[in-house]
Amino acid sequence: MTTARREQRQGPPGGRPMGGGPGMHGMGVVVKAKDFKGSGKKLLAYLAPFKWWLVAVLIFAATSTVFTIVGPKILSRITDELARGIMSKMAGGAGRIDFDYIGRIVLTLAGLYLTSAAFSYLQGRIMADISTKVAYNMRNALMRKINRLPLSYFNRTSHGEVLSRITNDVDTLNMSLSQSITQIITSSATLVGVLIMMLSISPLLTLVALGILPISLGLVMGVVRKSQQHFVGQQKYLGAVNGHVEEMYGGHVVVKAFNGEERALAGFDAQNDQLYESAWKAQFLSGLMMPMMVFVGNLGYVVICIVGAAMAAGGRMTIGGIQAFIQYVRSFTQPISQMANISNQLQMMVAAAERVFEFLEEREEPATAATMEMATANIRGDVTFDHVKFGYEDTDKIVIHDFSAEIKAGQKVAIVGPTGAGKTTLVKLLMRFHDLQGGAIYVDGHDITSFARRDLRSEFGMVLQDTWLFNGTIMDNVRYSRREASDDEVAAAAQVAQADHFIRTLPESYHMELNEEASNLSQGEKQLLTIARAVLADSQIMILDEATSSVDTRTEILIQRAMDELTRGRTSFIIAHRLSTIRNADLILCLNEGDIVEQGTHEELLARGGFYANMYNSQFDRVAA
Repeated sequence: MTTARREQRQGPPGGRPMGGGPGMHGMGVVVKAKDFKGSGKKLLAYLAPFKWWLVAVLIFAATSTVFTIVGPKILSRITDELARGIMSKMAGGAGRIDFDYIGRIVLTLAGLYLTSAAFSYLQGRIMADISTKVAYNMRNALMRKINRLPLSYFNRTSHGEVLSRITNDVDTLNMSLSQSITQIITSSATLVGVLIMMLSISPLLTLVALGILPISLGLVMGVVRKSQQHFVGQQKYLGAVNGHVEEMYGGHVVVKAFNGEERALAGFDAQNDQLYESAWKAQFLSGLMMPMMVFVGNLGYVVICIVGAAMAAGGRMTIGGIQAFIQYVRSFTQPISQMANISNQLQMMVAAAERVFEFLEEREEPATAATMEMATANIRGDVTFDHVKFGYEDTDKIVIHDFSAEIKAGQKVAIVGPTGAGKTTLVKLLMRFHDLQGGAIYVDGHDITSFARRDLRSEFGMVLQDTWLFNGTIMDNVRYSRREASDDEVAAAAQVAQADHFIRTLPESYHMELNEEASNLSQGEKQLLTIARAVLADSQIMILDEATSSVDTRTEILIQRAMDELTRGRTSFIIAHRLSTIRNADLILCLNEGDIVEQGTHEELLARGGFYANMYNSQFDRVAA
């Protein structure tokens, strides 16, 4: 018995109580909302623009249900007419059956059911349109929100969590919204309508049918309570098995290198055995529900038939009435069995909406009024750090204590220091990814807070250690920094970045399609493309963050040559661990624990024999060793 299919079910399969409609689906693990009422109100606000369409859905769903409900009562007339003719013939009479009358009833039923189907189609179509538009609006709101969130939010929140809210939660809300509202309307209308029709046929049989329901519900709740703990265990061990498989597969080279196959299999077997124990118990118990409900339902039919036959024999009820009543009993138990499914859907829907609203209510980057525009500031590239102080919001630790430096336009500035010294933080502050806690940063004498963030960042080009390329052509990826650039300008930027040669050797050259992870290029080739992108931006200030740290020596020479072309005539900040790559820097800033401990040129700092000299010599000591 494999676990691959068995573990996918999260709830017991539905039975058909009293032989009726769908059973108690979704009785497995359901994520519940923390604030059901509050999140429900916010969700209603998203539905408010569609209120008249929702009224139409309500009318169509109720009308469709009513037309379906009256069908068995009308059908009973055919049964009574047939029974009357047969009984007349058995009594020695003519036994004439009025087929014209039956034909009119059949046509009436056909019209009712066709009208019911039409209304059902309309309400389903409208509701699907509403739920899809709500999901569309939410995704738009989420995407706009992402661009307004501070970088600190993404420092403390995993990318998977953000993506889950945009994809999984919105999809869950879309599907649950489309199904639950129409099910609530149809189930409620069916329950009330069928109960009225049952009472109109026979109050006594109605009491008999209602008396069977507590037995059915008691059995269902007993099975649910018993199986719930096993479903919880199934999900728990399923997560453990998936995590173990993903971990071992991701590190299979290391596992093989250290002969860890047997240990990995032993760990998997232990967790898989626990999953098997929980899964088969959960599936077995949930599988009992349908036969138990069918058994109780059949007992109910027997009782109803006995009582109904006795009433028919006494002339208090017709055969058609009994037939119609049995059909109504089937229809009556169907919406009751759907209630658990609806409640679970509502819980999942509101829980998903709650996660979406939590994201939408996150604190945004503070909006500051721009007092100056880059277009009128005549930026040359002078940068001044004036007693800068900064610490991340989610920690009390100050990363940069009191940083001051004066950089002239066109200078190549290298920032070096141990891990955690504040090098990358410094350039993030320069681009206003974070706001300062003290001091100020000036560009050509203008406080960077006087510019709009978007306007400020237009004067910066950035090349990071982790290359980012998207699914598209090489031309599109390079053009990302300046969308209006022509093909010739893209090619010229690639030539400056030393990338043109390798691009032209690729299939389809600049029009080659990169896959989602750009794995059809080497790491060095990807880095050259990001440099070409920065060249095309033609920004006045360049930031290069560990751009050569993950490539081979030959590619490093190419990238270094491209970086020299990129930084020529521009103010540039270079973060590097390989100190041999920054010998020609005009100024080297040595950071340690958020403060400048030394600054100067390569030769000056080596001559001092201090912090920089120790760092520089230690790299070559390791090489020599």
